[in-house]
Amino acid sequence: MSGAFERVVLPVPERRPAGPPAFDMQHGEVSFEPIRPPRPPAGAPNILLVMLDDAGFGSSSAFGGPCRAPTFERLAANGLRYTRFHTTAMCSPTRQALLTGRNHHAVGMGAVSDMATAAPGYTSLRPNTAATIAEVLRLNGYSTSQFGKCHEVPTWEWNPMGPFDRWPTGSEFEYFYGFIGGETSQFYPSLVEGTTPVTPDRSPEAGYHLSEDIADKARCWLGQQRALAPDKPFFLYFAPSATHAPIHIPHHWLDRYAGEFDQGWDAVREETFARQKRLGVVPPDAELTARHEGIPAWSEIPDGMKPVLARQMELYAAFLEHTDYCIGQVVDAVEELGVLDDTLILLITGDNGASGEGTVNGTWNEALTMTGMSDIETPEFLRDRLDTFGTPDSYPQYSLGWAHAMDTPYQWTKRIASHWGGTRNGLIVHWPRGITARNELRHQFHHVVDIAPTCLEVAGLPEPHTVHGITQQPMAGVSMAYSFDAPDAPDRHETQYFEILGNRGIYHKGWTACTAHAPPVPNWPDRDFDEDVWELYDTTTDWTQARDLAAERPDKLAELQRLFLIEAATNEVLPLDDRAAERADPDRAGRPVLARGNRQRLYPGIGRLNAFSVINIKNKSHHVTAEVVVPAGGSEGVIVAQGGFPGGWAIYAKQGRPVYCYNFYGIDRFHVEGTEPLPEGTHHLRMEFDYDGGGVAKGGTVRLLIDDRQVGQGRVERTQPLPFASDEPFEIGCDQGSQVTPDYTVNEFTGKVNWVEITIPEGASDHDAEIPPEERMRAARIVE
Repeated sequence: MSGAFERVVLPVPERRPAGPPAFDMQHGEVSFEPIRPPRPPAGAPNILLVMLDDAGFGSSSAFGGPCRAPTFERLAANGLRYTRFHTTAMCSPTRQALLTGRNHHAVGMGAVSDMATAAPGYTSLRPNTAATIAEVLRLNGYSTSQFGKCHEVPTWEWNPMGPFDRWPTGSEFEYFYGFIGGETSQFYPSLVEGTTPVTPDRSPEAGYHLSEDIADKARCWLGQQRALAPDKPFFLYFAPSATHAPIHIPHHWLDRYAGEFDQGWDAVREETFARQKRLGVVPPDAELTARHEGIPAWSEIPDGMKPVLARQMELYAAFLEHTDYCIGQVVDAVEELGVLDDTLILLITGDNGASGEGTVNGTWNEALTMTGMSDIETPEFLRDRLDTFGTPDSYPQYSLGWAHAMDTPYQWTKRIASHWGGTRNGLIVHWPRGITARNELRHQFHHVVDIAPTCLEVAGLPEPHTVHGITQQPMAGVSMAYSFDAPDAPDRHETQYFEILGNRGIYHKGWTACTAHAPPVPNWPDRDFDEDVWELYDTTTDWTQARDLAAERPDKLAELQRLFLIEAATNEVLPLDDRAAERADPDRAGRPVLARGNRQRLYPGIGRLNAFSVINIKNKSHHVTAEVVVPAGGSEGVIVAQGGFPGGWAIYAKQGRPVYCYNFYGIDRFHVEGTEPLPEGTHHLRMEFDYDGGGVAKGGTVRLLIDDRQVGQGRVERTQPLPFASDEPFEIGCDQGSQVTPDYTVNEFTGKVNWVEITIPEGASDHDAEIPPEERMRAARIVE
């Protein structure tokens, strides 16, 4: 076993025998030290790290919320609840900070990876000077695995050819099963095992749901690890994509909360706040913060919309409780293996505040809201589709009003890093063998960067100075272990900056200064950074940031503003960046793009390609040509498809004839069918789309050709201006996600596809530049 001093250099250097070699093992006194693979110090616990997605502080019952969470409550009753734990206010930044123990800008993740720029704090490139906690633990003898959401891979590295250095397996998770992007369908996810695309083993009709799938895979991995490497502790990172949109729930959970939210979000906030006081997760003298303008009172909602909005919250609550159930399955597996007492469980109830991206009315298909087409979703439209919400025939998100209620008692929501509604999330810590306290609260201030140092301390491991020959930048966090059995221990994390999309703040010894630069409400003034209105709160007497002291204490405000600038400069936050169109455009942002030019040929077996890997054909004329080999008797099935239920297009054979379908947001499907079947043998099938022009989201004329001979023509009356959905792939020879159209009953093409080529014809007008900057930015943020 190597000592702590040696472990500051990883991998631990191998020692070679000293002295001259022996000639013959059979003669003389020849002996060697037995081979001893690295192991952590005796007593190092297993670590189960769990983090939900888009679940605010006031959502789960463990912190007073209306969504029942018996697993959370069970762990809290036998452990600790931390009431002042914080995230970054956005997905990728929180996850990068969590795994590295460094502030998110300092490791290149100032925003989600999809919005990366060339500025050092915003590249999305985790530097090799910031090894993940998974890497440090693995090099010290832990088994490591990750299940669920990643969203830390730069967009130009998110493809079947890699590089894979920043994928979970490249970050030293020995096993990964989940998805790389920011969100995915719970029923038709874009899954990866290691670095290989895989598909679910059953349909949603047969009971498939992503949260249950990753829980099953985690249980399987745990059994294998305990059977084959029982002398090694494990580090398992379980990161479900729930409760991020789309809000998809198994059929038998859909009505679990029927009628429980008819009172509306204002009443739910009051009820949650009262429970929070009874639990002690906020103090008795705490104030419920006011609802901001732009978030309507429930009494102002038209009666015809209230059933729609109440149903959205019923489904969200069921989604969260179902996630709690799946997490409970993993916890049960740890217990069944007899190691629950020896496992440190760190359960973070969200990676940021609840999401307000559904706008005031919520949405049946999130792609509509994110691509500037929300006007389609009238109250009548939403009421007509109410029965499909939460099912595979929807891609929904709940209303901003409910998101605000799920962040009770704090101001604002996800993305608003200035205020606790965007950054305060509950943390539950459970470790029976290592913590004496039971069912207690901890009120020390902590941040997500503190998780990695905590894992190292409980494992008895030092923070490494060098990893794989690279000098490491120090971790920014502090271990939380000092507080495990010391409820009154003074805070050790005394200063923390916050910044996302210009929303920024600073915490220092109880005081906070903050400014909401661009919250998710209509008609917020467009201001320069120097014009932002700063607020000041003394959270030692004002727990919830309810009483602004900026006018009374300008001296304290100025002191904290200076401190923010110091922290911002130290952590590469500067220059501040609230640009919209520029960050959505890879060329202007300065990030690489895989698919360029006006022609791209793709081959079968290339996998399920995301939108970053395929040239853009939106808002312009384009051709898609496939070389197919048709067997005797004709062919059926999908030749090429991009997108799925939320929107997309497909070329397929039906009863031998070629068909093109354009799916407009799952609302309209335009079909153009050939007049004759594809003949036997090798042929070229081409779809020509002549875009109408005159702006974005227009229609076009479609022609189908076999070997340059036209066999069909028709119209697509309207198209989608921006991405179809965040994680619906491009596929050749099949459509294994949600189907673009139910018109094809055979999925895999029964012939052979040799290649598919996408071409933008010379002289084709490109109307992408006409997309308003705010709509580009919304689309870029679809995967937060």
